[in-house]
Amino acid sequence: MPNTTKATHSIEIKELLQFADRTIQVQKGSYLFQEGMEAEELYLILGGKVQISKVTQDGRELALRICGENDICGELTLFTDAPKYLLSALILEDAKIAAIRKDVIEKEIFHNPTLAFEFMKWMSDHFRKTQTKFRDLVLNGKKGALFSTLIRMTNSYGVHKDTGILIDLPLTNQELANFCGTSRESTNRILNDLKREGIISIKKGKILVHDVDYLRQEIGCENCPAVFCSID
Repeated sequence: MPNTTKATHSIEIKELLQFADRTIQVQKGSYLFQEGMEAEELYLILGGKVQISKVTQDGRELALRICGENDICGELTLFTDAPKYLLSALILEDAKIAAIRKDVIEKEIFHNPTLAFEFMKWMSDHFRKTQTKFRDLVLNGKKGALFSTLIRMTNSYGVHKDTGILIDLPLTNQELANFCGTSRESTNRILNDLKREGIISIKKGKILVHDVDYLRQEIGCENCPAVFCSID
């Protein structure tokens, strides 16, 4: 079983679902929403995977998180006037998604203290996770950013094997590079070094981390709780 750690579980998913006005099926490779679009809804992922990312002015992509079942995305537009989506949501796997109108959830948060409390708690956890990701990107350099990303992926999608932790999520080197804010070439070089040293191996696009403690030591890991040290 993947070692998933979903902060969203603190929110009553069934309670959120009752406010959804439609459920949509979205195909892999399409966008649920893109940066700059008018934001009228937030979304609850019922199945599949969605990558949340930011595209820079020079065309580079910085992937911030992968949303899975029971995760929320598009939430950064709540309680803002004339909101536009700040990030883009790319469908990584065919997804089933519940859409909730922004004005509906805002009104309910005002009148439902329990939902308001849980939503605030979830948002606080979400911001803390985002802060730690940017800390790793800024302070640890290209290699440290990749090591941090691998550690986070073992926490979110790791399956324990006899020889290590399998990241049960197929990723291209370009997709990994996007999470690190670096080039595919740099990512290729670092991954090859890790393979030569026996720290990881790669089979059918999935990474098996043989020595996660090595990665932690190299970046001075602070042993944050897994709920914060994750890629979702």
